[in-house]
Formats: sequence, structure tokens, C-alpha cells
Amino acid sequence: MSAGFVHLHLHTEYSIVDSVVRVGPLMSATAQAGMPAIAMTDQSNLFAMVKFYRSALRQGLKPIIGAEIWLKHAPQEEASKLVLLCKDIEGFRCLARLLTRAYVEGQDKGVPVVQREWLDVTGIDRLIALSAAREGAVGSALLADRTQDARQLAEDLARRFAGDFYLELQRTGRPGDERQLRRAVRLAAELSIPVVASNDVRFLSPADYEAHEARVCINQGHSLDDQNRPRDYSAEQYLRSPEEMAELFADLPEALANTVH
Repeated sequence: MSAGFVHLHLHTEYSIVDSVVRVGPLMSATAQAGMPAIAMTDQSNLFAMVKFYRSALRQGLKPIIGAEIWLKHAPQEEASKLVLLCKDIEGFRCLARLLTRAYVEGQDKGVPVVQREWLDVTGIDRLIALSAAREGAVGSALLADRTQDARQLAEDLARRFAGDFYLELQRTGRPGDERQLRRAVRLAAELSIPVVASNDVRFLSPADYEAHEARVCINQGHSLDDQNRPRDYSAEQYLRSPEEMAELFADLPEALANTVH
């Protein structure tokens, strides 16, 4: 079994706003591709956890439980995304508490948001954080040419997660991907922060892209033929094989190796 790459940023159908990945077919596809593990990082929820965990074990896969959260770094700033992965049961409990608090205390226009100071809690050292690439605070600052802001945000997150913070790199064919990636790699080298590759998975194969777009349109209140609707996703956000990811990130093998680590 190949252990060259593990998907660590993936939404299932329980992220009803933007994914059509069903848990059962996901596990079959992951096992068939020769990957040893798979992560679940649904948007602000852990609803699929039991089904995901049991399905992974049936296929002989290591299930990695996590979530993609909305995080607000300061009261006056817009929330950005951060991917959290559980190391163990204590990490899961910490993540569950953060999500619960976001729903109870952190609602912002109907979206559960985690406040930065909430990360100073017992159990945070049992979580691994990924910067969420272009949609995270660091990545969006880099894309906006706010290099100093990006540096300060990365340093703060690296300190809070004590060596378990990674700058996430993506090549999904979306505008700005490569520019953000190059800047993230440079920042990672300057701050000695590790990098990790992902494909920000929302569907299993390229053939599922249209079904995915239909779900996104339903959530956004647009029609598929609306020429002015947001185009936030690409047809490249499918469950790429380790071989495909190795080709895509041939110049950054450490970003692949860190997914396995």
C-alpha cells in the first residue's frame, strides 16, 4: 500500500453548503487509491464522525477526525478559515467544545465563529492546525500583499499550536493559487513553519463537478446558468490519487511527506 500522500482537507456531504462526497464511496475510493488514511474536515461540524470512523475501519483505513472552522482573529476583522485535526480523544473533546461554543456564543449572521482567545484552552495541544491556504487568514493576507500581517498571523498560530501548525498549499487551478503558494513557501522558510499539500476536496471525481456546482448554487441562491454567480471552486477539487498529487507537487516533496507524518 502506498503511503505517499494523505488527504487532510476534505468535506463530506455533511458540509451541505459545498460538498457532494458520500462517506461510503469515499472510503472505497481511498482504499482503492492505496492511501493509508483519510481526514474528515467538514465545515463547522462533526456530524459525519461516527459514520466516517466506522466506514474507515471497515476499509482498513486510519480515520482522521477534524473540522474546518471559522476563526475571527480580532473583533473588527472578517472571519477566516482554519482546519483543525484531532491527534487523539482529548483533541476531539477540545474541538467539540470549540464548535459548541461557536454555535452557542459565536453566531455571526448565522455562521458559528470561533474567537481567537478561545484557542487558549486545555486540550489545544492535542490539535493540529492547517492554515486553510487561500481561505485562511495567512493565505488571504498573502494574496492581498499584506506580508507583515501574514507573518504576524502565522507566528501567532504557530505559537498557539506549539509546532503543530502547518501552512497549507493548494494547486486547484483557481486564480491566485500559485501566487499564494509561492508566498506561503517563502514565509514558511523564513519562520521555520512546515508546509502541507492538500486538494481541498469537495467531490470524488471530475465527473461530479456539475453536481457539486448545483449544490453550491442552491446554497447561494443562484442558478447554474447565471454568468455573474461566484465561482469559488474548480473542477480540480476531486479526490486525487497519491500519484496525481506527487506529480502536482513534484517540486515540493516535503509538502507531500508531511501529510503522511
